[in-house]
Amino acid sequence: MNEPSTHFAERLSSARKMAGLSLQALADKMHNQISKQAIHQFEQGKSKPEADTLLALAKALNVRLDFFFSNAQVQFEKLEYRKKVKLSKTEEVAINETAKDWFSRYFELEELMDGHVSFVNPLEGMLIQQEEDIERAANTLRERWELGTKPISNVIEMLEQRGVKVLEVQATNGFQGFSAEANGRLVVVLNANDDAFRKRFTALHELAHIVLQFTEGLDVERCCHRFAGAVLFPQQSVMETFSSKRKKLAFAELLQQKCYYGISIQAILRRLRDLDIINEATYKGFLIWMTKVGYRTKEPGQYAGLEKPMRFSQLLYRAAIEEVISLSKAAGLNNQSLGEFRKTLVKPSFPTQP
Repeated sequence: MNEPSTHFAERLSSARKMAGLSLQALADKMHNQISKQAIHQFEQGKSKPEADTLLALAKALNVRLDFFFSNAQVQFEKLEYRKKVKLSKTEEVAINETAKDWFSRYFELEELMDGHVSFVNPLEGMLIQQEEDIERAANTLRERWELGTKPISNVIEMLEQRGVKVLEVQATNGFQGFSAEANGRLVVVLNANDDAFRKRFTALHELAHIVLQFTEGLDVERCCHRFAGAVLFPQQSVMETFSSKRKKLAFAELLQQKCYYGISIQAILRRLRDLDIINEATYKGFLIWMTKVGYRTKEPGQYAGLEKPMRFSQLLYRAAIEEVISLSKAAGLNNQSLGEFRKTLVKPSFPTQP
């Protein structure tokens, strides 16, 4: 079996998994122009498609023809998933393959632009031995990143500026995000369908997996939740806003702080409980009331800021307009046709998974 055949086989398999299609589903989508068995042969590297079949495969899988011949490869290590419910294996694989493809193009663009930013862990060597240590970790991160105690206007931008590569993917609401190392770089993947409050919280939850070390036996997910809340709404600000002890809370004051700090009301209540400002009865009572009025599933309040990954697009547009790369190459990196990319340059968009 020769290497080019093996490489094409791997890329075809990746494209099919990105699309969330089984072998039979792909054959059906192509109206049985080729059979399930033929596709299997292609993916095994035992045969190669003719030119017209190759074009049909690209169309059915919604990828450019050159996707099948790209040499870029990305492998995930230290993968940490965050999900509300168990994802189907098909969706999980589709998310992973989509992310690998996008990050491979991102890394290539960074190399072309000499634009790689290395991540430096601001909490290197800090060991979380008990949950309360999270407050110190969050305060240290804010101090070393010179964030003060004010609200963080754009969490995704903050991470991108410090070397974390961030992607949004279209996914069901069961998926919230994951973090990983990819070819030596740190990456975070978010659900494009989540609101800004959820994206901010999830991004910082994933950051916790990246920057913190935990003593064995700790509830790591709970600690990462607390870290996200503590970075968004630091202890000093919570104490100044709500004082040391509260028996009652007005929903209006929670809503006000939600919109100001960009953190959900439920996460604020968790902060107040973690810092012992309210007791367990008050915490649970408020959550029960929110459930009754429907606020547990859809909270009121809007965030004024924009939480979207921007750095890839910024690098790409600059590379194209300064003629560092051709428009055709830029279109390929953005997984668009040349015509589509020309329109994008005239009227910029914010693709979630180009």
